[in-house]
Amino acid sequence: MMSDAVSKTGRWIDLANPTRFLSLAGAVLPWLGGLTIIVLAVGFWMSMQAPDDYQQGSTVKIMFIHVPFAWLSMMCYTIMSIAALGTLVWRHPLADVSAKAAAPIGAVFTALALITGSLWGKPMWGTWWVWDARLTSVFVLFLMYLGIIALTRAMDDPAKSAKATAILTLVGFINIPIIKFSVDWWNTLHQPASVFRMGGSTIDPSLLWPLLVMAIGFTLLFFTLHIMAMRNEIWRRRVIAMRRVAARSAERRTEQ
Repeated sequence: MMSDAVSKTGRWIDLANPTRFLSLAGAVLPWLGGLTIIVLAVGFWMSMQAPDDYQQGSTVKIMFIHVPFAWLSMMCYTIMSIAALGTLVWRHPLADVSAKAAAPIGAVFTALALITGSLWGKPMWGTWWVWDARLTSVFVLFLMYLGIIALTRAMDDPAKSAKATAILTLVGFINIPIIKFSVDWWNTLHQPASVFRMGGSTIDPSLLWPLLVMAIGFTLLFFTLHIMAMRNEIWRRRVIAMRRVAARSAERRTEQ
């Protein structure tokens, strides 16, 4: 039993090694990128073949990109919150790298969710924007992403930046359940959950399947971009470390 625990710990430490991660990323990314392109292509084809809604007409097809963006905006922040725990509790070497790499991607997905939601809302609601609970909480999420990005770039000390960013991320996580349940807790223009709900989905299968395929495709896109961003962040930190070592060596030679 003890040897098994030691073996598992060793594998965990090995996977946490940035060099090991770079090697795995190089092997996984081509396959993950290819799968992403295939699934998204199939999803877009299914979306174009999907029938118009009897009430919303062809504008319902905005759902196929709006809903995945909205889902991923929350999923990305959840991943960042888990990474924040990894930074504060477990001191995982790649936790801060993961959180920092995910923040810009989450910000873009949240912005796209807000934009596509406005494009969908105009013909359906007669307005581009209303300050209801769902829209306001998603906008707050977008501001949280921007705040985290700004904080990571404002501090030069990596350790202090990682800790401060992790704390801010965990504090902001309270907004995720607010977004999720806002349509149940308050009277909003948004309809209640219609895909994952007790009693099954209320969406017709002709629209549900393209939506699910698109959601899988955009999820694969997120992980592809996230791994690429993590790899770039590791390389960036190594370049900075090498420059610091070179600067110290130059200072020592100057003093001598």
